[in-house]
Amino acid sequence: METKPTEVPAVDGLPLLASLLDLRRDPLGTYERARREHGDVVRIASGPPGLRTTIHFVFSAAGAQQVLAGQSANFRKDDRFSQEMRQTFGNGLLSSLDDDHIRQRRLLSPLFTKKRVADYAAAVCDEVDALCAEWEADRDGRPDLNEDMSRLTVRMITRILFGSDAEQAAKVVRRCMPALSTYTLRRGLMPLNLPRSFPTPANRRARAAQKELHALCDRLIEQRRRSATSGDEAGTDLLTLLINAHSDEDTPLTDEELRDQVLVFLLAGADTTATSLTFTMYMLAQHQNIQDSVRDEVRSVLAGRRPTPADLDALPSVERVLKEAMRLYPAAPVLIRRAVRSTVVDGYAIPAGAYVYVSPWVTHRHPSYWPDPERFAPERFRPEEESRRPRYAWFPLGGGPRSCIGNHFAMLQMKLAVATLLQRYRFTGTVPHVPLEVGVTIRAARAVDCTLSPVGRVSADTLSRSR
Repeated sequence: METKPTEVPAVDGLPLLASLLDLRRDPLGTYERARREHGDVVRIASGPPGLRTTIHFVFSAAGAQQVLAGQSANFRKDDRFSQEMRQTFGNGLLSSLDDDHIRQRRLLSPLFTKKRVADYAAAVCDEVDALCAEWEADRDGRPDLNEDMSRLTVRMITRILFGSDAEQAAKVVRRCMPALSTYTLRRGLMPLNLPRSFPTPANRRARAAQKELHALCDRLIEQRRRSATSGDEAGTDLLTLLINAHSDEDTPLTDEELRDQVLVFLLAGADTTATSLTFTMYMLAQHQNIQDSVRDEVRSVLAGRRPTPADLDALPSVERVLKEAMRLYPAAPVLIRRAVRSTVVDGYAIPAGAYVYVSPWVTHRHPSYWPDPERFAPERFRPEEESRRPRYAWFPLGGGPRSCIGNHFAMLQMKLAVATLLQRYRFTGTVPHVPLEVGVTIRAARAVDCTLSPVGRVSADTLSRSR
């Protein structure tokens, strides 16, 4: 006999605004409290009567897997927030749907294989070296990890996307992207918005930032097209590769589609990587014994030289600390879908048309999968430990057919950066708690200061004798 699905429990809210104020003031805490008090599938209402939105949150690993992978055809990315994303950042891979998404993914996937992204390792290391040179010239010894990791990741992604035009592009990206991210999230959470054409201060600022980003992308796309027409030697930057991307089934990307993809890469490639690197270094600065252990591994493998992609498999501790930091601070705290038909998730009835949020932030802290979940413990990601957990107990890069296409690229960047930084410096934490700013991604809401001290370089012979 088939078991009847359970009705989803609801969070109590205020009579007039329901949980709108809680979601605006402390969204992450509101999600966590909902799971603790009501379980793994919960309804949270937001907004006044007549304009109220009800969100179905799914916090279990099994439920996340159903929504993102097993039953992904039942859940589309055409919710209000995704619509706002499309209006701000275009119809790129992050927001496109159906045939558009399938075509874009076919065209772009060959550019992001593990083998292909290894070609960018030298550029990544160059930018990390440049950051170290700035630290050494500054001589203050107290960097702001939030600011510096953000600057580093923007420089890495703009250099890889735009090549020799990276420096100018990085300034525009750092000026415009944070404001657009926050603007888009606020519109996505509000039950009712004024049209973007209304001349409110927020709309005017967003239009100006969007116009500046579009002008940058359009100019660089035109330059690459012109160079190709004039017979100049083809560049090797990612924008040139995007222009030349093709498959037997698909037409090449138009200029507008190229701009939309570039905006997605700038948003996802800079913000998410910056968050992950900031909190990896922050957690290592707070846990000296773990930092020392990882540094010993790095120095044993590299012996003072620059890391390469071939070294990374020999640095499992670097990967483990990154994964644990991404567990505690997943750059995307929620992934949003809309149910296109009535379905059952983790035993609960989800009606057609419902907004469904799966939350890496909450699932990554679920005590069923993570004992003592707030503790920083990279050993959780030893192979024998990972094999005991459900696949979707950890999903900071999404999952299923819409998983992050740049996952190999992101991990390459972060592993190379962490290995380089630990080989050169000891980081000591000075900030016991970092408040978070929740936009399209999460990021530190203030400076993440730490104390920096150089560690002596060591030769392979010295390491061998010390062992």
